[in-house]
Amino acid sequence: MNNIEHKEFILSKVELLKAIAHPIRLCLIQRLCENERCNVTFFTNCMDASQSNISQHLGKLKDLGILGSEKEGQAVYYFIKNEEVRKIVEFILGCENE
Repeated sequence: MNNIEHKEFILSKVELLKAIAHPIRLCLIQRLCENERCNVTFFTNCMDASQSNISQHLGKLKDLGILGSEKEGQAVYYFIKNEEVRKIVEFILGCENE
């Protein structure tokens, strides 16, 4: 890896860490580590955030490719798409799939 590639690699990891560094987003990812897939209402007690605030953070994580979603009827279920993020969160928070 040359210097330019190394710099781009490091910067991409920094962006990933910044994306999950927000308390609400970290809480959302932790819940998904423990439960595999959840809808918005499941997350409403994450850091006492409102449902609209939760939705905004889920949307950001989805836009960044960290989460994916599936629609079932009226409900949208979110899941962790980026396994690197799952490993990071499991490591720092010690969450396990139940």
